[in-house]
Amino acid sequence: MGKIFCIVGKSSSGKDTIYKRLLKINSLKIKKIIPYTTRPIRQGEKEGVEYHFVDINRLEQLKKEDKIVECREYDTVYGKWYYFTAKDDQIELEQNDYLIIGTLESYMKTREYFGKDKVIPIFVDIDDGERLSRALRREMRQKEPKYDEMCRRYLADSMDFSEENLKNAGITRTFINDNVKLCTKAISNYIKIQMKNG
Repeated sequence: MGKIFCIVGKSSSGKDTIYKRLLKINSLKIKKIIPYTTRPIRQGEKEGVEYHFVDINRLEQLKKEDKIVECREYDTVYGKWYYFTAKDDQIELEQNDYLIIGTLESYMKTREYFGKDKVIPIFVDIDDGERLSRALRREMRQKEPKYDEMCRRYLADSMDFSEENLKNAGITRTFINDNVKLCTKAISNYIKIQMKNG
């Protein structure tokens, strides 16, 4: 029986980079779960790679079909954006192990849906100053930078990933991403151990 490894962390902590590197490690034989979002696609993103970019009508249709594993709503300065995981044909735990990126909330709802023994958290963290610098550099590369939304997310993450919330989520292990190569290797080794422990 497979497991779902859920990478969680604050925005600009390097989750996406680590996620992509882990998927390239052939010895892990791990598959990705592509989440969904109603937010606009960013420059450099591709449909079906980072997310399935859908409209609110598609979200409502999946809700009616009872195919939503977890769904989060964000009241941004650009309106409401939804991020969610759908119970679609990409998840077959009888045959594969999976990797997904999420929030504490999405991790806990996914764990509730599939079971605590099937969903393993991987918390990636970094110094807040470096994280803010990375977020700013990323936003500056956008065709239409959204600095106000970047700041909202940065501040919201401080509350979302408080020590109390991490404790309530049962997360006791932190992977510090001050060197992406070393951090990825540590996470890869951790995943292999969790796979062996069945």
